Amino acid sequence: MNRDIILAGVGGQGILTIAAVIGYSAVERGLFMKQSEVHGMSQRGGDVSSHMRISDREVHSDLIPEGKADLIIGIEPMEALRHTSFLKPDGWIIANKKPFVNVTNYPDFELVWKRVEEHSNSILIDGEKIARDVANAKAVNIVLLGAASTHVGLPVEDLENAIRVMFARKGDAIVDANLRAFAAGQKFAAEKEAVSA
Repeated sequence: MNRDIILAGVGGQGILTIAAVIGYSAVERGLFMKQSEVHGMSQRGGDVSSHMRISDREVHSDLIPEGKADLIIGIEPMEALRHTSFLKPDGWIIANKKPFVNVTNYPDFELVWKRVEEHSNSILIDGEKIARDVANAKAVNIVLLGAASTHVGLPVEDLENAIRVMFARKGDAIVDANLRAFAAGQKFAAEKEAVSA
């Protein structure tokens, strides 16, 4: 088992929370894992990315070579596109539709969405709307993780358990909201993939 995952977004969107959930799940399963430092400005609005490598054999480098990533989870669509050179030909992009416009020359939204959807294995999801409908707008990252869950390489139940552990100190209501967000992301992706098949 080997899975190379890139997480991409901007500061404040919960990239580190996704990494913690996946990392906890991998370690609990007894797998090897390495994660790169967060690159870019990890302040609100600055670009953030992280490489995660999970394997049943020892992992020697935390950086994913170009053309080798199995999955890109993009909480911001343009940030997802920045990393497509790392994606395998049969890799997946799961990207949030809502842009975080932090530059004056941000490209046309429709063009960004079209570029994401040009990849044969891609899901563009309105994570913010789904998060608001089932939990709260802060759960966008967990909606995206749910949408990507079948491509992470870990059992869904392990990811759900990690969500329970990660959010336990915030109380049952927050745990339940994040589990709903995760399930809603899963449902959206399953329906989208069924239509595309």
